[in-house]
Amino acid sequence: SGPLKDMDFSVQEGGGPRILHQFTVESPAVSFRMSGEKAGIIDIDPKTGILYINGSLDWETQKVHKLQVESLDESGNVVKGPYAVTIYVEDINDNPPEFDQKRYYGVVRQNSRPGKPFMYVNATDRDDPTTPHAQLSYSILHHFPKPYEEMLFQIDNVTGAISPSITGSYYLDPQKQDTFTLVVSVKDMAGMTTNAFTSSVDVIIAVMESLWKAPSTIYIKENSTQVHPVNISKVQSNEPGAIYDIFEKESLPKLPFTISKDGDIYVTEPLDREVKDSYTFFVVSKDTTGELVDKPLKIQIVVEDINDNPPVCQKDLTIIEVQENEKGGSDIGTVLATDMDEKDTLNSRLKFQIQSQEPEVPIKNLFYIQQDTGTLQLSGRSLSKRDSAKYSLKVLVTDDQFETICDVEVHVIDINDQIPIFQSSDYGSVTVAENVPVGTVLLEIQATDGDEPATGSSLVIYQVKEGDPNNTFIIETDSETNRGFIKINKALDFETVPVYDLVINATNPEPLVQGVQYNASSLAVFKVFVTNVDDPPVFRKPLYKTEVSEDIPVNTLVMTVEAYDPEGDSVRVSKIVLKEVQGKCALYLACGKILFLQKSYLLVEDVHVTLHSVNLTDNAAQKSKVSLILQLLDVNDNRPQIATDYPTFFCYPVSGGERTLIRATDADKQYFYSKFTFTLADEMNAKNNWEISKVNATHAYLSPKHANFEEKVYDVPIILNDNGKPSLENKVNHKVSICKCSSENSCF
Repeated sequence: SGPLKDMDFSVQEGGGPRILHQFTVESPAVSFRMSGEKAGIIDIDPKTGILYINGSLDWETQKVHKLQVESLDESGNVVKGPYAVTIYVEDINDNPPEFDQKRYYGVVRQNSRPGKPFMYVNATDRDDPTTPHAQLSYSILHHFPKPYEEMLFQIDNVTGAISPSITGSYYLDPQKQDTFTLVVSVKDMAGMTTNAFTSSVDVIIAVMESLWKAPSTIYIKENSTQVHPVNISKVQSNEPGAIYDIFEKESLPKLPFTISKDGDIYVTEPLDREVKDSYTFFVVSKDTTGELVDKPLKIQIVVEDINDNPPVCQKDLTIIEVQENEKGGSDIGTVLATDMDEKDTLNSRLKFQIQSQEPEVPIKNLFYIQQDTGTLQLSGRSLSKRDSAKYSLKVLVTDDQFETICDVEVHVIDINDQIPIFQSSDYGSVTVAENVPVGTVLLEIQATDGDEPATGSSLVIYQVKEGDPNNTFIIETDSETNRGFIKINKALDFETVPVYDLVINATNPEPLVQGVQYNASSLAVFKVFVTNVDDPPVFRKPLYKTEVSEDIPVNTLVMTVEAYDPEGDSVRVSKIVLKEVQGKCALYLACGKILFLQKSYLLVEDVHVTLHSVNLTDNAAQKSKVSLILQLLDVNDNRPQIATDYPTFFCYPVSGGERTLIRATDADKQYFYSKFTFTLADEMNAKNNWEISKVNATHAYLSPKHANFEEKVYDVPIILNDNGKPSLENKVNHKVSICKCSSENSCF
């Protein structure tokens, strides 16, 4: 309650009758009066001043009620007022959302982009839109049919936009299912509370075939005379407003195809099948942001052939050789021609025809050519070189539109009906020393052949038929004179074969005609006597090699060498030459035993020794030599040392924390890798002054343990151990300088 004044009230809609306020009477006023938007249920008691609602307010009907209240005296005159009383009706969630259609229908294309809306549903709520009462949330309640575990469609819960899901974009196919029914639900209170109002509606979706699909293979005739560009096909995206583009599958100087903004594909210039017979490229569709909206389409172009190429002779002049005895009907050769038009089509089909024959002796039409293959045949009789040694033919080669003349020469060659005949059947003998060089000519022989010169029928080939199983001799022929040269092919050896009785035959590379055979006239004999030459002695092995440890005792037997003389003479091993070693070796015993007399000073080097063997029976001694490789194996007999690559020092005064790197080394051969251990000797107070720590297998850090060092040179006793078997130990007094340093951190 309170005195009369302007007042505002907020009242929830519904709720029934209620008292809002009581205005108190102030003299001389005795009553109250109200006017305004009372809606038939808002009023004030005149006597008591009680403001009340006799019913329920409705926000959807009227959101604000504006009233005026004044006080009256006993005469009914206004004492105070009018004062404004405003009642604001507060909304409550008392209206369910409602769709603007009883049923929705939509169309989606196969392979549409996931998340791209193809339709919308819309619902409204009469409650206050500024409150959650009218905030709506959409969802798909049911999906009929549902062939997969995941839904094929999705809905934006705020906008009501329906689009294919990722699964739907892949699986939607009108051949499998062309209609789907979705039950779409909408809730107010943003769908966040359990007591929200809910409505639902059926959405019928028809699935249609994708507009975005590659055309079948496009065929374009080459060398078109149409005005270019020429439209050859069209593509269309499932999404309106898509931007089309082409990109190449193969790198070409210029792709002769373009695409318009409407998806029309054009060829921009005439194509030539002989240059390129097919093209493959891709068409893409993009949205305004440049993102692909469909999968790229593969476009295949085949350039169709037209007959625009004449036949071409494969050779400027085709030469065919025919023997005199070839029978009529025999295939004697083929005239070859090509056509650049498409293979296995009528455009490249060639036909052959003999246009002329020169000379026409003894008759015309000596030759016949198969129309479709170009195979040339003798028409009926054998050729005779006496009639003509050569025929010139003009062969007409045609396709459906063009023709070409191919030149052919037929050479008539003599038949091989004569055998080679030796000028002498016995070439006597020759005596040669066994050391005659390979390649030496021992004898020249000659056979003649009555067939046509400079042909395979008259060329003579000589071979040793008997008496040379090891191919010690070879016979070469001068193709111009048919003269044969018998040469030594392999080294002679008196001890192995002292005499050769050779039988030589003469033949032609061209087969003899039927009824003619080689006989004794094509054979000759020849004898070779080999004389002995004193051979040098021979070692049993071409190389002697062994390994010995470097610490073996004096007079140890390390190797035995042995030599023999091919003629059976006595042999002695007489001389040793030492190479690359400063040691001594000696040779003892008749068989050539080598004893180790003094250990080499070059411990890691190999010892190379050359032994000379001397034949004892001949005054003109024959000598041979062989190499001995004596490899010395290292023994772990060198103690490790500290490398003196650079002096060890620390700058005075020592501040602490300094360290220097030291390296250990060993003169012994390391077969795998060096490995050393570093420790300080327990003397000269070393462990109190110094500290050593290993870095790796060959290095360690040496560092002072305090700063109380004088400016002088210290001896640091370090014990080194290597990884030999057995391991060797060495104590080294390593000199370390404590010195004043320059600005470059080096001792003055």
